[in-house]
Amino acid sequence: MNIKNTRSMFNYFKDIKFDRNEWSGAFGDIGTDFPLIVGMILIAGLDSASVLVMFGIMQIFTGSLYKMPMPVQPLKAMATIVITQKISPSILYGGGLAIGISMFILNITKLIDWISQIVPKTVIRGIQLGLGIKLGMLALQDYVISDGIAGYYLAAIAFLVAIFLIGNRKYPPAVFIIVIGMVYAFIFKIDGQIFVNAVGIYLPQIHTPTWEDILTGFFILAIPQVPLSIGNSILATNQIANDWYPERNISIRKIGYTYSLINLINPFFGGVPTCHGSGGIVGHYTFGGRTGGSVIIYGSLYILLGLFFSQGFNTVVNIFPLPVLGILLLFEGLGLMLLVRDVAHSKIKFMIALLVGLISGGIRYGFLIGIFAGTFLYYAIERGFTGLGKINKDD
Repeated sequence: MNIKNTRSMFNYFKDIKFDRNEWSGAFGDIGTDFPLIVGMILIAGLDSASVLVMFGIMQIFTGSLYKMPMPVQPLKAMATIVITQKISPSILYGGGLAIGISMFILNITKLIDWISQIVPKTVIRGIQLGLGIKLGMLALQDYVISDGIAGYYLAAIAFLVAIFLIGNRKYPPAVFIIVIGMVYAFIFKIDGQIFVNAVGIYLPQIHTPTWEDILTGFFILAIPQVPLSIGNSILATNQIANDWYPERNISIRKIGYTYSLINLINPFFGGVPTCHGSGGIVGHYTFGGRTGGSVIIYGSLYILLGLFFSQGFNTVVNIFPLPVLGILLLFEGLGLMLLVRDVAHSKIKFMIALLVGLISGGIRYGFLIGIFAGTFLYYAIERGFTGLGKINKDD
């Protein structure tokens, strides 16, 4: 590499900082990411090294590309379906590749703009409500009750921590709850020598999704995710990015292409499907992150954990107390359900959201059915084809 190229690279990265504010911002989104990552590794039996290393690489990629706090997050709809329906790793990888292909096609054809306009916000809120219902029911029916009396006590402690710290971005409750679970597992379920023996170098595993996995993943995982991703991962992220960093002039297309690229790569190396997220930007920014440095730091920690300590991490995850995981998933579910509040002012929109939520959370393939049924009902009411009144577009 000659001096000119070295200088060009230095100039490119000169706006990225790694000061104490960036280190503080690096942990702004861990409370959202970590429970979903742990849940998918535990329920789907994913390889910890692959998940952690690839998640970290994608953080470094987006932090370096955008040079601002633009982290990636696990896809919430996909993660929820994987956890609640115990989806196999092969279908998860197929679904990840399917949504990568889908978002690429939507970008180059500009259909992304059409879908963002055609699927009503109230239907998206209904899907999120259904995801929350599924998570909450799984948490209460399967996990909280799994370890008998001791499990109830453990769940109660985790619940109190969540209640007292909920909404606290300086001390995210999920981090403390995970620590409680790991300490419990370390004391009562495993020998510390396991961690000593588990230290080593572990690389991501190679996977090749089959066409059957891609097709199944498309219908089960990708279709419910697409409208949510367009709304939150692309449109809302673009809005926040341009509000806080107008000089960057970041386009919807650019965000859409990096979203698709990440998911075209991840499945082949055992990584979980990921996306950009408006909440991720807010989390890093709130804690002090102002450049891509906070995201690069965050990603580097995941790579370090995955490369050298993933088997010890995998051991803890596999004996992680389910009641504690249940409380994490319960509050993730409540957070999703509460998003329906912004359509609650309209009785008709709220009714549609509730209907879509019940369909999504209550029947097989409910997310797919809910999207189409909710959208059809919305426009039928809007055009006066039913006896339910009309939707006020100003609501």
